[in-house]
Amino acid sequence: MTLSIANMPDVQQTIVKFANYQMDDLAFYEFCRQNDHLKFERNPDGTIVAMPNTGGKTGNRNTKITSRLDAWSETHGGLVFDSSTAFKLPNGATRSPDVAWVSDARWNELTEDEQERFPPVAPEFVVELMSKTDVLAPAKDKMQEYIANGVQLGWLINVKQQEVLIYRADGTIGKHTDFNEPISGEKVLPGFTFNLNLLMR
Repeated sequence: MTLSIANMPDVQQTIVKFANYQMDDLAFYEFCRQNDHLKFERNPDGTIVAMPNTGGKTGNRNTKITSRLDAWSETHGGLVFDSSTAFKLPNGATRSPDVAWVSDARWNELTEDEQERFPPVAPEFVVELMSKTDVLAPAKDKMQEYIANGVQLGWLINVKQQEVLIYRADGTIGKHTDFNEPISGEKVLPGFTFNLNLLMR
């Protein structure tokens, strides 16, 4: 097995191509477990992407969103996941959104084994929080992929530009540019709002 690794200067991620070797889902899961000090995603064609570790500011911002969504879910149901959780999407990609929410109905359709590994389900809600080194175009592509695979609502948060792109299942993309106004979970997360000013600290 040989590796071809190319560092991308504008974004801290590494593309890892395995020549003459394709991992099935179980092999990829075990590969990730054996390298649990690293974080991986997988493209639909099987290409493995090594993701950067989260920096301090981004990690704290992720926690603020995750904790408040989790508090909401205690009343409204569903399960909340942080950025360490990988989901296998219908197109074959394996993605780890920064924050995700899966309804009880979708979660309970999975077997216990599926729940234990990389759940083969598209969360209804995802958040991608751009770090200082992230590039906008690939982040937008990932959001479109989420929607195409069954995600109902997605937020792409760019703190530096104070902008949130809101991706919806109907194909519309909204824009929220006032961080003094909370952002809504709309019909997917009824009653959930998040104060974006929390991300400015």
